[in-house]
Amino acid sequence: MAESTAPARFTRRTFLGWWMAGLLTATVVTGLAPILVFLWPAPPKGQKKTPVTVALDKPLDQIAAGEAVKFDAPTTPNTAFIMANGGGDNAPGALAFGGFAVTDTDGKQHVFAINCSHLGCPIALNSTDKTFDCPCHGSRFHLDGTVLHGPATAPLSDLSWKQGPDSNTIVVDGIELGF
Repeated sequence: MAESTAPARFTRRTFLGWWMAGLLTATVVTGLAPILVFLWPAPPKGQKKTPVTVALDKPLDQIAAGEAVKFDAPTTPNTAFIMANGGGDNAPGALAFGGFAVTDTDGKQHVFAINCSHLGCPIALNSTDKTFDCPCHGSRFHLDGTVLHGPATAPLSDLSWKQGPDSNTIVVDGIELGF
């Protein structure tokens, strides 16, 4: 028998198979696209990581053992601090809009985010008891950031920082929010 050199025919069955595959692919892509955008959102416009210089009310070298100084993120430009570590409701990379520069009772200096590790409420300094207290649910923290009593189970989040150009300033890892 002689071999045929005629081109293969494009049958109705082949057409319907490709058409159904195209419809199924379009349906899956249409269903997955919103989920993928939710899982990997586009970065917000205008945001950039930057060191944030903060002026303290008291020079860093004059903060006595057992004392803390509160500071806020600058609002011009609109900035926030990036938490270096965390636990509970705080996570590394989460944002804080304030913090405390502390010299604990052992003389070691710390800089903490203002957020409670339980549910993120802003903590306050209790200068009488030399603790940080959360007004929302009653968590208390030692000046070194560890939990004195709960409901918080994780310590306060540290902020990455270094001494500024003078003793009244510190430079904290932060983000310029761009809005």
